[in-house]
Amino acid sequence: MQSSTAEQCVKVSLAERSYDIVIKAGLLHEVGGRLRGLGGSGRVAVVTNPVVGRLYGKAVRHSLKAAGYRVTMILVPDGERAKTLRWTSAILDVLARERFERGSFVVALGGGVVGDLAGFAAALFARGIPFVQMPTTLVSQVDSSVGGKTGVNHAVGKNLIGAFHQPRLVLIDPATLGTLPKREWVAGLAEVIKYGMIEDAEFFAYLERHMHDLLAMEPGRVAHIVTRSCQIKASVVMEDERESDRRRILNYGHTVGHALESLGGYRKLVHGEAVAIGMVQEASLARHLGLCSQAVAARQRSLVRAAGLPDVLPVTRFSELWTAMQHDKKMAGGRLHCVLPEQVGRVTIVPLERSVVKEWFASVGHAARS
Repeated sequence: MQSSTAEQCVKVSLAERSYDIVIKAGLLHEVGGRLRGLGGSGRVAVVTNPVVGRLYGKAVRHSLKAAGYRVTMILVPDGERAKTLRWTSAILDVLARERFERGSFVVALGGGVVGDLAGFAAALFARGIPFVQMPTTLVSQVDSSVGGKTGVNHAVGKNLIGAFHQPRLVLIDPATLGTLPKREWVAGLAEVIKYGMIEDAEFFAYLERHMHDLLAMEPGRVAHIVTRSCQIKASVVMEDERESDRRRILNYGHTVGHALESLGGYRKLVHGEAVAIGMVQEASLARHLGLCSQAVAARQRSLVRAAGLPDVLPVTRFSELWTAMQHDKKMAGGRLHCVLPEQVGRVTIVPLERSVVKEWFASVGHAARS
């Protein structure tokens, strides 16, 4: 995929934790100079997986070495199986053995799993060392690399163990999207659709008009959705850094989505696919509760399908789904707080009782899963 070389910068203003999100084709070859602008010591650990490492590790390492850094490459497995305390410990072992210091950097080169894992290790080592996000998938570029959420999965739930640790810099090279498998590219569109649903009706309409171009990875359209998604994510994070209130809207589609990932052992669905199903089903629940119209739910479902994303709830028993949903981090006071749509561009947070969700599940029956 060819991309425009014009540089875009989105600022995340969080007092002393502020940082820039830089979006520009070719940034992989500039990381050394960009890090020099941040200061710090001469050690950098690049955390990546074998797939991304083969594609981009050499270029990143060369740029860092040319800028005078001593580089340590740390490989973790591809996929969700790496998001564990075991692999966090493995990264920490390397940092300790190589005598990293508080002024040393960790660079996360990869998708959301690598970013979450590397950021969590950086948050723990020496009570926190700086790290830089270099996301290479659409999901990580528009979502997980921004906002400082880091962590790993637990057997009973996704992202249950973690810390808020803001990156010092986010470097997004859209050219990396050209090597994504089609399934991963399409899955990333779920998070993009989410931003339109929670915050920007005009952006949602843009996606409706240009989904064909996006599926063809038209460079100008891709650059626009990455930039706009980062702008929305940044604005929400700046208002509520630690998810005490407004930031919770970013979890739209994730209550059901995370439950489905957990039920599938993090192997059956990739994250964006689970979020797509989650958004469709949570809109169905909102319709059941009278929060949104059928037209809103149908319009969202139509866009999800146009993107080639799944929208069907896998066959499951209500008891299994509810149990998995209860392990969600949004539980408070024994009640599940779920983000539900009111209209395109506006959502609300609703506390849900088990009986209400069970009633919805029973009322839609097969319709919720087809």
